[in-house]
Amino acid sequence: MAEQPIDKSLRKIRFIFRYAGMNLEERPRTWCQSFIYVVNFLWIATDIIGEINWIFEGVSKGTSFVELTHVAPCLSLGTMSEFKTAFVVAHEKSLFRLIGNVREMERKRLVGPIAHKIVKEESKFLYNLVFAMKMVNWVLVVVFDFGPLVWIVVKYFIYGELELLLPIIDIYPFDCYDLRIWPFAYIHQIWTAWVVVTEILGVDCLFYICCTHVMIQFKILNHEVTNVIAESRSAKRIEVTQLREKFNELVKWHQDIINSAGLLEDIYSKSTLVNFLTSSLIICLTGFNMTALDNVRMTVAFAFFVVAMLQIYFLCFFGNMLMDASTDVSTAVYNSRWYLSDAAFGKSALIMQIRAQKPCIVTAAGFAEVNLRAFMKIISTSWSYFALLRTVYQDI
Repeated sequence: MAEQPIDKSLRKIRFIFRYAGMNLEERPRTWCQSFIYVVNFLWIATDIIGEINWIFEGVSKGTSFVELTHVAPCLSLGTMSEFKTAFVVAHEKSLFRLIGNVREMERKRLVGPIAHKIVKEESKFLYNLVFAMKMVNWVLVVVFDFGPLVWIVVKYFIYGELELLLPIIDIYPFDCYDLRIWPFAYIHQIWTAWVVVTEILGVDCLFYICCTHVMIQFKILNHEVTNVIAESRSAKRIEVTQLREKFNELVKWHQDIINSAGLLEDIYSKSTLVNFLTSSLIICLTGFNMTALDNVRMTVAFAFFVVAMLQIYFLCFFGNMLMDASTDVSTAVYNSRWYLSDAAFGKSALIMQIRAQKPCIVTAAGFAEVNLRAFMKIISTSWSYFALLRTVYQDI
């Protein structure tokens, strides 16, 4: 039996979910999965606490505002990772139902060359994007993890000074810059960075995959609705019994897709609110750091800025695609040659059209819709805060 499109897409992130201790299959969580998830959660939490301690100590010692904001992107990403994975784990049953619904619809509805063409076109874009996001994020984490190590070596050979550095600015209960402890602290932070980036990447890619496959169902439905009355019969009115049965199947299919989009909202709604807030903070502060820090640290800030922009943009992009695909059903009903059938069919078509005009959306806990307008709002808000920081900083 050929592998279904949703399973082929999920296979590209299955390793990431296994690595993060999360589950993509409808089966009880094993002790190993729970152990990996808890260890990763606590591992990241140690560095979040260390960064918060550093900020408080920096404030008490009068550390400059620029230095304090330099640690904020790492703190925000760590917090984002904890929340995003926690909400996915908390809504595992909804995730299983969503994947099961899409899998069942693909088994029933992927019939004919048009349907397979739509799947091929949309899947190609999805696979290329997932691959590109993996490369961008993993290159960033490699540079972030090993950049301080390279600088230590360069500085030692050029200036003859051994200055121990760490990727993340933390305060631990011990002296992490003691040469005997420093290697263990460095390894700890390398693992933290990998876990944070991988977990965010995995949860985001799952969102891309679910949005794409629900959108594919909407597009195939649009084609079926448009052609529910064959063009060859356009010269005469047709018998409605068989047509009504077929249209009822399309209505049920439409309801199934809407229910699947609702499950996506349940899974991602609250974590998206956290994502919007933290992304706004990261974009604002990294933009500020790029204008206030020296060349080396400015490069790190720029990398964080680019990744944060890409991450929030593609969330909004896929949310926007899902919304547009759901409302396109209304146009498909209008183009279905409904006027060749009887009044009862016309009433059913009108009800479906009215329902389709209410888009299927993913929201940030009901506060904002996840679409390209939300992306522009985030950029606008971040710019406002950035301008305020620049003004305040210049006046100090």
